[in-house]
Formats: sequence, C-alpha cells, structure tokens
Amino acid sequence: MRIDPAGWPFITVPLAPAALLAAAGGRRARWLALPFAGLSVYMALFFRDPDRRCDSETPDPDEVLSPADGLVMVAGEPQEGVAPDGDWQQVSVFLSVVDVHVNRSPYSGEVVESSYRKGSFLAAYRKESAHKNERSELWLRSGEGDGARTVVFRQIVGVLARRIVTRTGVGQRLATGERMGLMKFGSRMDVFLPPECTITVRKGQRVRGGETVIARFPAAG
Repeated sequence: MRIDPAGWPFITVPLAPAALLAAAGGRRARWLALPFAGLSVYMALFFRDPDRRCDSETPDPDEVLSPADGLVMVAGEPQEGVAPDGDWQQVSVFLSVVDVHVNRSPYSGEVVESSYRKGSFLAAYRKESAHKNERSELWLRSGEGDGARTVVFRQIVGVLARRIVTRTGVGQRLATGERMGLMKFGSRMDVFLPPECTITVRKGQRVRGGETVIARFPAAG
C-alpha cells in the first residue's frame, strides 16, 4: 500500500513508544503498547494513496473527475457567498476522517491562479466553512480564446484538519486526476464549474477521487 510522504511522521511517532513498550516485556507493557500501535495503523490508513482509474486510463477530455473521496454536499447551484465572482455551478465533497485524503486535479489544464488564505477551523460540513475556513484555491485553464475552459477548486480544512498540502502552483500543467496535494484530517473540496457543464452527481452520493465523473463539458466542436 502506497503511503503519502506527508504521513510518515504521523505513523512513526506513535510507532516508537509502541515498539519500546513491546520490547520491555510484560503483559502490562504490551497492553500499553496497543493504543500507540493502533494509532500508527490508523495513520497509515489515513495517509494511504491508492491508484485510481485515471492513473492507468486517460480520462475523456470532456470529463471532470472528483478531486477527492467523500460525500457530495452540494451539486448544482452554488452556496450563497461561496463561489468566485461570476456565473458558476458548485460541487462540494466532504471528506470524513476515514476517507482517502490525497487530493487530485478535477480537470486538465494550466494553473493560472493560486492563492492561500488563513481562516477558521469550523466543521467542514457546515456551510460557513466554505468562506470562513483556511483554504487553498487553484484556477485551471484549458485551451485558448473562446474555447478556453476554466475550473476552480479549493482545498478547505475542517475542525481536525489543520494543514493543507498543495503540491502545485502557477504555470504548472495538471492532468485530469493527477495527484496535487492532500489535507490532514476531516475536510472538504469545492469545485466550481461554468454553467455549460452538466453536473452528473447528486447530493448525498459517495464519490471516489480520480474516478467518479462529477460533471461534463459539452463535446468540443
């Protein structure tokens, strides 16, 4: 099982006392080692980085894929005061503490804008978290002129998530479904799509990052 590099400190720190207690011998020491070992195992599961369909197959150029595993909270009209300026549709995915937290690019294109904003740590499933919580925002643009397509997506931390990792920046090109970062512990991902896109998921649906098609652009030409 592949582990995201950001997870190794969280895995090894509780593993060290578990190993020391186990080596000390005695029933009591072994029992004391169990919580540390369990925490280490959980961290390994949390930072797991499984391969997905987009890693072996080239996605359709008109498909927008889910950027994360989780539960769809919003699908369609944007929440009030949440979307960027302009006319957008919104798909928001809530990641629980048991979901894969590696984030993927929902679409292909060049990163033309990137911003990071500090903020609160409200529960990620609350509407207010979308515009009050700490977040990282990326604008992707594919194509030029009248045929250009723009997708905006945000990594937003929650109550437990206190660190956003964004491994891309302005000028970098991303493929649809490409790994681009992660959020440490429960959080949400917001994707903003132009009105010509057809949303293909519904509120309450579970999605998988890099696999579930959340929207489609009209076929080119």
